[in-house]
Amino acid sequence: MATQPEQLRERTKQFAIRVVRLFRSLPKSDEARIMGKQLLRAGTSVAANYRAVCRARSRAEFISKIGVVVEEADETVFWLEMLVETGVLPRPRMEELLAEANELLAILAASQRTARAGGRQGN
Repeated sequence: MATQPEQLRERTKQFAIRVVRLFRSLPKSDEARIMGKQLLRAGTSVAANYRAVCRARSRAEFISKIGVVVEEADETVFWLEMLVETGVLPRPRMEELLAEANELLAILAASQRTARAGGRQGN
């Protein structure tokens, strides 16, 4: 069975793939492409930076790197919300991806809190 960090590594990668696919399907309007590029950068960064978290050599490095991942996950949620709230994409189409983004953000933020509190290096 895969360890929790391995599972989260795969989950963040699959999330990034979904973000890429969403980006490809966006309307060709200027605002959709601008917001889409921001979403693409932040959403793929979650997976890439989580890989770096898994290679942290110390608690301090882990805390620093997980902080970056939490910021990128939060930004990803923001851009997904913007795409819905500006009417670029319909809410029903975005519900699953937005739910996954919020769930990943909660997991990563909890891991950050645990590490800062001096517990084991969570996820």
